[in-house]
Amino acid sequence: MITIRCSALLFDLDGVLVDSTPAVKRVWYQWSVQRGFDPDAVVHMAHGRPSRSTIRDLLPHSDIDHEDREVQRREIEDLDGVVPLPGAKELLNALPPERWTIATSCTRTLAEVRLRAAGLPIPGTMVTSSDVKMGKPDPEPYVKAAAKLGFAASDCVVLEDAAAGVRAGKAADARVIAFLTTMIRRELEEAGADWIVQDCSDITAVSDAAQGLRLNLEL
Repeated sequence: MITIRCSALLFDLDGVLVDSTPAVKRVWYQWSVQRGFDPDAVVHMAHGRPSRSTIRDLLPHSDIDHEDREVQRREIEDLDGVVPLPGAKELLNALPPERWTIATSCTRTLAEVRLRAAGLPIPGTMVTSSDVKMGKPDPEPYVKAAAKLGFAASDCVVLEDAAAGVRAGKAADARVIAFLTTMIRRELEEAGADWIVQDCSDITAVSDAAQGLRLNLEL
């Protein structure tokens, strides 16, 4: 058990608060097969990044806007198995609303659909791919998320499950807790995670109006 103090928590969405992995795999598997790509490689590439980035890498000369809309349409329609991950509800319930937000590579529409499907609150300060010019692993999403709460990213802790997100958090000068919900430990360590736990159930939070948050991690 270790204790961390911070001003706020900046959550990724998929793989941290919400288990959407089955839906994400189904959508990208179908998309990649229809376009002649190795579906397993595409699914791994797509996780934790804006869908536009994956599409641009694979089909640089395509109508990226059209392809992106098609992927988003499929993801919005496929909510089978979208549920909260262990400990997510309990951790969010322990946090004051001004001390946490979400920075996700989803569009705002998709993020809200998944949060509602999982029965989780939608923060008013959420940062999505619709709000940034550069997605993860660029630090912009986490820098903006921290600023919306009134803090520097260096005063916050990022919670991530993907290597691209861990790199984004570290590049924003935040400390990063990585989850073993999606990727193996080695990939998260190589990305620079400060601590690695299984999921939100390994974290307890206590709020102090004067000193911010105190987190206890079970490593």
